[in-house]
Amino acid sequence: MVTAQRSAILCVDDEPIILITLKQELRKRFGDEYQYETALNAKEALEVVDELVNTGINVILILSDWLMPGLKGDEFLILIHAKYPEIRSILITGHVDETAARRVKSEAGTYAVFSKPWDAKQLMDAVQICCNRG
Repeated sequence: MVTAQRSAILCVDDEPIILITLKQELRKRFGDEYQYETALNAKEALEVVDELVNTGINVILILSDWLMPGLKGDEFLILIHAKYPEIRSILITGHVDETAARRVKSEAGTYAVFSKPWDAKQLMDAVQICCNRG
């Protein structure tokens, strides 16, 4: 067992089943290469990112839902990008808002926007690209 994994991927969605599915797909593709964290909303996710960074863990990617209670995914990812510009992001949504999709790509540098239900191979390929960027 690895004692301390230094890189983490954070999944943010207000539906627990989505978080479980994302973690299963990430583990299936990447095994124990990364630490997988989850949050049920943007406020919790901000706290998780700060906590991980403060303990020396490199958050390399955030997979976030768009439509969540409180802060929406695009606003959340823009906030994260302002504070931690090195963290990559992918937006996953069941409600495609073209304005939000364009905004998150331009203002948060989000790599891609996927619709629910997503294609697991396409999503994991995008995760691979984001994780390998220097």
